[in-house]
Amino acid sequence: MRPDVDSSAEGTLRIRAEAALFDLDGVLVDSMPIIREIFEGWARSCGLDPAHVVETVHGRPTMQALADLVAPAEVAAHLAYLTAEEIRRSAEMVCLRGAKELLTGLLAGRWAVVTSGARAVAQARLASTGLPWPDVLVTADDVERGKPAPDCYLLAAARLSVRPAGCVVFEDAPAGVRAGLAAGMRCVGVGGGLAGLLTETTVSSLAEIQLEL
Repeated sequence: MRPDVDSSAEGTLRIRAEAALFDLDGVLVDSMPIIREIFEGWARSCGLDPAHVVETVHGRPTMQALADLVAPAEVAAHLAYLTAEEIRRSAEMVCLRGAKELLTGLLAGRWAVVTSGARAVAQARLASTGLPWPDVLVTADDVERGKPAPDCYLLAAARLSVRPAGCVVFEDAPAGVRAGLAAGMRCVGVGGGLAGLLTETTVSSLAEIQLEL
């Protein structure tokens, strides 16, 4: 194991880093079942393959994904509808196991939330779940290129005044892992669906993590 990663006596994984950067959906918030419902329903209404749509949007900014799914002239209208639905249904979401406890114990100014969602969507998720509010919140509204480009993670590191190599990223989506690696950061996978990607390790939830920042 790396010198900055070890297993504690309690069976949790202790990770040391300068800063921690968390994806939101599927890492901190149990949002994926509802997101899947929204996009599958939208796909059927548009005559698109629901499975293909869900795979295309996972971990990416919605506008970026829509550009691969509909005609350019239709993107704005579909984006407005999907964003409104995501905000409305955020009220049904809860935080994932271990997320609130882990964030509550972290040093202020040493962690950020970095999401492919719009700022209004991210704020709705944070408010509905009662998660601690991050000092730094980077959303799709803050960068021109979303995940898997590294821009969002590099911006978060800059806003925290931390070098990229000192950051550890927590991600559940392949696009997010690729973004973190491209930024020169360590990546920890959360949940399944990341087979074959170069994560430092994979955990089922943040309840298995102890962070020393």
